[in-house]
Amino acid sequence: MSQLSAWDHPEPLALDTAPLPEYGSGSLADLLPTLAAGMGVPGLTATIGELTPADRVCVFLIDGLGWEQLKAHPDEAPFLTSLLGSSRGGTGRPLTAGYPATTATSLASVGTGLPPGAHGLPGYTVRNPDTGALMNQLRWQPYTEPRPWQPYPTVFQLAHQAGVHAAQVSSPAFEHTPLTKVALSGGSFHGRLTGEERMDLAAEQLAAADRALVYTYYAELDGSGHRYGIASDTWRGQLMYVDRLVQRLAEQLPPRSALYVTADHGMVDIPFDERHRIDFDEDWELRAGVALLGGEGRARHVYAVPGAENDVLTVWREVLGEQFWVASRDEAIAAGWFGRPGECDERVYPRIGDVVAAAHDDVLIIASEREPKESALVGNHGSMTPAEQLVPLLEVRS
Repeated sequence: MSQLSAWDHPEPLALDTAPLPEYGSGSLADLLPTLAAGMGVPGLTATIGELTPADRVCVFLIDGLGWEQLKAHPDEAPFLTSLLGSSRGGTGRPLTAGYPATTATSLASVGTGLPPGAHGLPGYTVRNPDTGALMNQLRWQPYTEPRPWQPYPTVFQLAHQAGVHAAQVSSPAFEHTPLTKVALSGGSFHGRLTGEERMDLAAEQLAAADRALVYTYYAELDGSGHRYGIASDTWRGQLMYVDRLVQRLAEQLPPRSALYVTADHGMVDIPFDERHRIDFDEDWELRAGVALLGGEGRARHVYAVPGAENDVLTVWREVLGEQFWVASRDEAIAAGWFGRPGECDERVYPRIGDVVAAAHDDVLIIASEREPKESALVGNHGSMTPAEQLVPLLEVRS
């Protein structure tokens, strides 16, 4: 049962206190359109005003590198820390990831230049309206046809059509995944196993044409955070390695190039006790009237039994409302969680939970029986707190 019952819970958090993503001016979805527009790709608009156009652009996305975590570890990341100022000819500032701050959603925002309510990957797991079952949008299970699920072209496809050399350098395991297809496809894919190989090849791809848009990716920092936490020696060791990778790539930039280092989300460590980890599978109050539990521990999509939507919202808000921002689907959309007003597609609307819960405190809604692996993670993300939502935008110019 919940630590606080519905009868003695304080006033819930007001929805207007949630720090919303800066869609349209400073979110991940604004990055590639701004960069590609500066290269002359038609149909795209530069909305991040302070970025100077370059003929050759590389985006290096480091999974799990939050702005706050980077600023807290200058000794482990001296090169990245130097980019927070302008000592190397670049500038550093935070972007907002978008809601939820999770990998599948953020990668789709980066690649399409669209907010979650438009591209249609609004969570880690969401309900497929056609089947009524949950779909994991990171692992793409159960399999769903990619193009109907996300029909918009990627920025890489638009750049390739405009004559820009577009290339992705990543792990070979990602070449044929549905997530890559809907979020990052366009131009050529180059699979390399080690981080050093990716940095070297990314620099080569930048130099391969007068106009080039290159994307490269590193995942292991996120994995270390999930397994061991961002306070662990393992995570700090990964950050040191990532710092060397960025410097390696920066030192190989060809003329007329700009490198942008960013991430898909930050992370918070959550203690292993009942106060910080509320188990949905053992809580009759939270389970009442719920047909499906989607999302992840800090960013839940709750799908109610038909007719029970208002009751579920009331209970979740009363029980969890001091620790979570709890909204109905319509409230979350209207508030701008998934995009600016009017940016949520009709096809995406039923994928969003009847109730949406975003963590404010250091707390999770786990599901020990349904999600045993996810429930055991040390580091977590998904919500709108600065530790999860803010990601770096660091620039190096040749």
